[in-house]
Amino acid sequence: MTTPPMTDAADATASAPHLADSHDLIRVHGARENNLKDVSVEIPKRRLTVFTGVSGSGKSSLVFDTVAAESQRLINETYSAFVQGFMPTLARPDVDVLDGLTTAIIVDQQRMGADPRSTVGTATDANAMLRILFSRLGEPHIGSPKAYSFNVASISGAGAVTVQRAGQTVKERREFSITGGMCPRCEGRGSVTDIDLTQLFDDSKSLSEGALTVPGYKAGGWNHRLYTESGLYDPDTPIRAFTKRQLQDFLYREPTRMKIAGINMTYEGLVPRIQKSMLAKDREAMQPHIREFVDRAVTFTTCPDCAGTRLSEAARSSKIEGVSIADACAMQISDLAEWVRGLAEPSVGPLLTALGDTLDSFVEIGLGYLSLDRPAGTLSGGEAQRVKMIRHLGSSLTDVTYVFDEPTIGLHPHDIRRMNDLLLRLRDKGNTVLVVEHKPEAIAIADHVVDLGPGAGTAGGTVCFEGTVEQLRASGTLTGRHLDDRARLKATVRKPAGALEIRGASTHNLQDVDVDIPLGVLTVVTGVAGSGKSSLVHGSIPAGENVVSIDQTPIRGSRRSNPATYTGLLEPIRKAFAKANGVKPALFSANSEGACPNCNGAGVVYTDLAMMAGVATTCEECEGKRFEASVLEYHLGGRDISEVLAMSVTEAGEFFGAGEARTPAAHRILTHMADVGLGYLTLGQPLTTLSGGERQRLKLATHMSDKGGVYVLDEPTTGLHLADVEQLLGLLDRLVDAGKSVIVIEHHQAVMAHADWIIDLGPGAGHDGGRVVFEGTPAELVAARSTLTGEHLADYVGT
Repeated sequence: MTTPPMTDAADATASAPHLADSHDLIRVHGARENNLKDVSVEIPKRRLTVFTGVSGSGKSSLVFDTVAAESQRLINETYSAFVQGFMPTLARPDVDVLDGLTTAIIVDQQRMGADPRSTVGTATDANAMLRILFSRLGEPHIGSPKAYSFNVASISGAGAVTVQRAGQTVKERREFSITGGMCPRCEGRGSVTDIDLTQLFDDSKSLSEGALTVPGYKAGGWNHRLYTESGLYDPDTPIRAFTKRQLQDFLYREPTRMKIAGINMTYEGLVPRIQKSMLAKDREAMQPHIREFVDRAVTFTTCPDCAGTRLSEAARSSKIEGVSIADACAMQISDLAEWVRGLAEPSVGPLLTALGDTLDSFVEIGLGYLSLDRPAGTLSGGEAQRVKMIRHLGSSLTDVTYVFDEPTIGLHPHDIRRMNDLLLRLRDKGNTVLVVEHKPEAIAIADHVVDLGPGAGTAGGTVCFEGTVEQLRASGTLTGRHLDDRARLKATVRKPAGALEIRGASTHNLQDVDVDIPLGVLTVVTGVAGSGKSSLVHGSIPAGENVVSIDQTPIRGSRRSNPATYTGLLEPIRKAFAKANGVKPALFSANSEGACPNCNGAGVVYTDLAMMAGVATTCEECEGKRFEASVLEYHLGGRDISEVLAMSVTEAGEFFGAGEARTPAAHRILTHMADVGLGYLTLGQPLTTLSGGERQRLKLATHMSDKGGVYVLDEPTTGLHLADVEQLLGLLDRLVDAGKSVIVIEHHQAVMAHADWIIDLGPGAGHDGGRVVFEGTPAELVAARSTLTGEHLADYVGT
């Protein structure tokens, strides 16, 4: 018997794949986060995988709350316990096996902080690099990069310090100073607030007669007694008769400890007290009556000292080739990139290259129309997500998992192609790209598709399909059936009943726009991202008595908030229970008297474990029902309050629509929720578990009963599945048929095709846009093909 030559055995070993190359899948087994039902999937690495399915089917639960969350938790665990104590604690997702994970970088749609000092420049590295550039080349030279920062105040001081020298304690006098770039008048905010004193009090009355008109300062309350019993002035004297000193104490006195009504309290002038208690809060988080008061009493005006640039006079005086840092930040980013490239200074060569690359990334990603001084809080969800992408575009990292949440939101079909190229470029560098998406143009570029469903909420949470895009088309799933859906142009359009005239609109990049928006029909305002759509609509049609404006600001809600509390549905339900049982309505609130004393109405008991993730266990007293046992003995229509909150919207609609539990006020709200496609939600589901699309539709449902004649909607298709867009179009039609005028800012071609009238802005973004390039019916736009929107809509409807 002959033995094979040794070389053959060596060749065989060499051709066998290396063990390290076998880990090319992310394996998920038994995922149960939120509504997922023991989901098991295998996601290929170094490929682009798109997750599809109706809104609420479990896409985000699988991608963000399971895969990305576990990756981040495992990375955090590599740090010491001391360091972990300073990091957010993450619980392990409810999943049996997660294998093959790589480092996850999440690029989501969370709005950037609405801090008044946060801008596009500070949120990226662009401002930091600009400040260094000006500190090196600016003439006259005024100091370090801090001297060009509107977040650093100029301070100086002097005093004695004690130092140990040669075994002796020596006292020395030291002085220090920091030169900052902050405008001293507005403190780097760019605007100053003016309080209208006539809205705070009636100076013809005395305090005892109820002169204070501020919400929460009613006679008898502590806020009121603080002023009437301070002893600084006579509460029975009309305010207009106060001496100069008394008026100063009443309005502006610094915080002072004193005895008021026998209790040690801090007295503070009315104006600073209102500024701290009301104006320091986010306007959207205020209660409606407080918000109304603030809008009435406070005016925000551009700072007269810095003209809104936020910078001190010294920072504005230092220039490079005649351009100050304030001028540079106000430039459109595409122009700024050109200016930076024109600076030939070898001494700061690497800095100019890095700054130029960052600014070029803005242009490449379709945000060249922004300026660096644009407040971060004014960016839309899609813009915020793309700003976050910028720091990853030039990254040298590979074998990373990038997780995107609907990156095409807020993008015109023309811009979606550019976004697709960026996603493919990230993949081609050797990264795993996971995308949650609804747009067919974005699904088309996927290497692998995972379709979740079949429905939403409890009807979803399972994998309906895995495979290629072609296999998805033939699969018969809801997404597969609707993937090639194309809305047709309407045969006839409605005739307008009047027009809303806009003249000389010049907000942001609008160039003196004159346009008539027809009333009594469905009008769609479209154009590429940054062309001026929101500026035209929100800037010229402010929300008022006759206008209901539903924008993209996110719903804020804690884990105690749910659809019933947010929509105001709980109020009529509590009253119905109270009336049927002859008790107080407060008993039927888990945040009030009826709350379980053990968990304070939360339904779960939280145990904090320091640097490890806290544990939430179902409350043993109420078994997660959130109410006291005695409250659950009261019934309405044979159900207790916890059973009602466990109902779905559809089920509750039938329950409150007829029979013993008939409550018209509750039924009306439930009908609106069902109309926007939220029939599957349970009334008591925490708001924190809702997807972005569900939250926006919940907001739409709350405004459905508003009395306004004009409805302004900002991209209502955000987060909607292809199958749900049809339902939304039906809802818009019902609003118009009920006599409302509906104005929609939208990029979705199905909504454009369904419109009665289209107003197209452009032709480009930023200073290349801001003009009306087309007005007319969708059919006329398609026939003309004269604009980018016209070309894409014509391709979409297949003409």
